[in-house]
Amino acid sequence: MSHQTLTEARHFEAVVAILDRFERDSARLIPILQAVQDEYRYLPEEIMTYVATALDISPAKIYGVATFYGHFSLEPKGKYVVKVCDGTACHVKGSGKLIDSLRAEFRLEGKAKTTADMLFTLDTVSCLGACGLAPVMVINEDVHGLVTPEEAVRIIREIKAKESENGNA
Repeated sequence: MSHQTLTEARHFEAVVAILDRFERDSARLIPILQAVQDEYRYLPEEIMTYVATALDISPAKIYGVATFYGHFSLEPKGKYVVKVCDGTACHVKGSGKLIDSLRAEFRLEGKAKTTADMLFTLDTVSCLGACGLAPVMVINEDVHGLVTPEEAVRIIREIKAKESENGNA
């Protein structure tokens, strides 16, 4: 069995365990989808269909919930999700240059948001609720305030170096 097949089997077993943990209760759809997204880092279409069948609800309902809430992603995300605020305060303080420097560091072209190695995803958000720290960048759960483009690139390069040392890059 290939490594990818083993990984897929482990993910699927985790989805079954998630459904069991929530007692296959369709009223608990949002926490179920959150747990599935934690497992995959996004909501794969085939898994949403499986969850719909397991909960005896329509795939359209699951898709509707997944697209209504901004927290959910239908596209694969990187190991590190980098959110940069581009709300008014952050924009005025230079978040545009911050975003541009990160896109260049990640070598993202066009509308691409995730690096080819699946290590980073860059999301631009309207507000992170930390206007006093503008411009703000959040990497997974770590908040970085008053970030310059140079500081952002330094932080990303530190993460890349750490991943290389761990054999993950």
